[in-house]
Amino acid sequence: MEDRWLSVDEIGDYLGVKRDTIYKWISEKGMPGHKIGRLWKFKKDEVDEWVREGKANDAINPKAA
Repeated sequence: MEDRWLSVDEIGDYLGVKRDTIYKWISEKGMPGHKIGRLWKFKKDEVDEWVREGKANDAINPKAA
């Protein structure tokens, strides 16, 4: 099983959203990410848990919560 850090573009592709959405989720909704120098990196399992907790849904449509 591969357990590597994903870039903003890779996590966006994984979730099916644009990179601007990823940056917005980081700053406004607490999306789990780790800043390494100037780059944001993500662990897929952390992002999966964040999505399961409903945080991505809240970020997409805050009135649905």
